[in-house]
Amino acid sequence: DTLVFLDGKALGKPRDGREAAQMLAALSGRAHEVLTGMCLLDAETGARWERCDRAVIHFGDLAKEEIEEYVATGEPLDKAGAYGIQGLGGGLVRRIEGDYYATVGLSLFGLRALLREAGLR
Repeated sequence: DTLVFLDGKALGKPRDGREAAQMLAALSGRAHEVLTGMCLLDAETGARWERCDRAVIHFGDLAKEEIEEYVATGEPLDKAGAYGIQGLGGGLVRRIEGDYYATVGLSLFGLRALLREAGLR
């Protein structure tokens, strides 16, 4: 699963457009963390392999009108932090530090590492 953190506070999926606009205004012009966790479980032995990947996302400065237009698309309503980097929300991002795929929801590099750790290739 993927969570967005701003100032140590988790930003989940917004309840409505108003909350989405508030989240986006808080993220405007700032950096925040995106953490994506995954787990492999061997159903026969109960063995577990876990991993968490982190990226830092830097947003550009967003005008109130830009936020309103983006919220009106509906895209932010089912996304942690009220934006989808793989969609229209990608245009809000100035810079990414770390694994882009972790911000989308599944780090392919991380999954490959977990599979190797578990002895699967």
